[in-house]
Amino acid sequence: MEQGKCIIVSAPSGAGKTTIVHHLLGCGLGLDFSVSATSRPRRGQEEDGKDYFFITAGEFRRRIAAGAFVEWEEVYPGRFYGTLRSEVERIWAAGQHPIFDVDVVGGLRLKDIFGARAFSIFVSPPTIEALEQRLQLRGTETPESLRTRMGKAAEELAYSVKYDHVLINDDMGQACREAYEAVRGFLQAP
Repeated sequence: MEQGKCIIVSAPSGAGKTTIVHHLLGCGLGLDFSVSATSRPRRGQEEDGKDYFFITAGEFRRRIAAGAFVEWEEVYPGRFYGTLRSEVERIWAAGQHPIFDVDVVGGLRLKDIFGARAFSIFVSPPTIEALEQRLQLRGTETPESLRTRMGKAAEELAYSVKYDHVLINDDMGQACREAYEAVRGFLQAP
């Protein structure tokens, strides 16, 4: 099977990664969203096969053993996330480029696997304080979960130097334009 290019977008929670991915999907760049698999329970209005492929931890382990994942991670005991090989192959077979909305560890693994065929973007908040304020404004965090996310964010920010492009999201409109120009340039390059 012919393999195309792919786009990897990672960020600390609350930095604006998902908004930027949705913007890029609507720009006519030939991108298709690579749906990740997870063993965590569904939240709210999430749809199986659209937001994630929801599978049990046991099924996840079985698929790991069968080599069904390009990359995977056990984020917490029994809580798996991963990129299905079949999902990437489906997108390439359709003549599109997969775009991944993944955590920092998964993003770096994908970059290692796909090498020069992958363009990685790290979406960074302008400051750690701005990130904390965004997470508080979401209204979805308890004081304990906010502390956990902020601790993880500080660790994740240190990995930004390993990405091809660091996008400072101080203004969402500007960040979306910058992401579009960077991705378009990568996809048009030979």
